[in-house]
Amino acid sequence: MSQSSVLAYLRLIVLCFVLYLAITANLEPANWAAGLLMSVAIALIIRPASEPLSLRRLPAALLNLVVYVAWLSVDIIRNGIRVARIVLDPQLPIKPGILAIKSEMRTELGRALNAHAITVTPGEQVIEVDDNGTLYTHCLDVEASAAGAEEAQRKRQAMLKAIFE
Repeated sequence: MSQSSVLAYLRLIVLCFVLYLAITANLEPANWAAGLLMSVAIALIIRPASEPLSLRRLPAALLNLVVYVAWLSVDIIRNGIRVARIVLDPQLPIKPGILAIKSEMRTELGRALNAHAITVTPGEQVIEVDDNGTLYTHCLDVEASAAGAEEAQRKRQAMLKAIFE
């Protein structure tokens, strides 16, 4: 493992650890140990790129991150209302199914965040990702999901690429 690769892992571990401690607001030794273990596990799963951080790209990436979080929040609320209607109105038919969504993200982090964005959206759950990056997604209403899947995937990938690639 190269020195730049080790530094990339250490940066990610420290970032995750600090975020964990900030979120939990618990400075007991047991919590430190748990946070460190989770941070190492996350770093091993994500396998960070060893590219140096470009400070010139940072402002644009942060702006795109804010736009992405806002867009994802609106998507979660909109789909939450749609799922609530399906659940609360017995007259609405439920049309579950599996939808194959092609992902063009090059990195594992990009694929993971893409799958996460789909999974946190109510009514959709990524159940498998194949070697080509295709996300097999279980949908509560496959027809409605299929109608907007291509456009949503295009927007989501454009924003993720602007942030991480």
